[in-house]
Amino acid sequence: MYFENTGIENTVIDLNLLDDLMKKNGLIRAGQWDYERVTYDKKYEIKEGTFYLRVFGFTKDGDVGAHEANITLLKPVVGKHYYPHGVEYGENEVFPNHLVKSCEQVLTALKKDLNAFEI
Repeated sequence: MYFENTGIENTVIDLNLLDDLMKKNGLIRAGQWDYERVTYDKKYEIKEGTFYLRVFGFTKDGDVGAHEANITLLKPVVGKHYYPHGVEYGENEVFPNHLVKSCEQVLTALKKDLNAFEI
């Protein structure tokens, strides 16, 4: 399920600063990157299953591996994890209201933090 009109999408911000702001809001990059793309996750383990709030980003001319990149953020999404296949974001997935509300709160706080530093 994609979150519409969060104000996060198309934000451009320095990778190192972004890592700090994401971590502050519970979103971790860990090993989820290549030289042009990043993915930040917040894991939710609730009675309905395991879910991930994800924020994807990319750089047009930087190098993520060298920590020298300005990242453009994409539309946030929440998905359900199915072992061993991975995370599904589809229309047929059911996302509990309390999960969606928590994700929206995280995204609102993140947007507030990003506004202070956007390039």
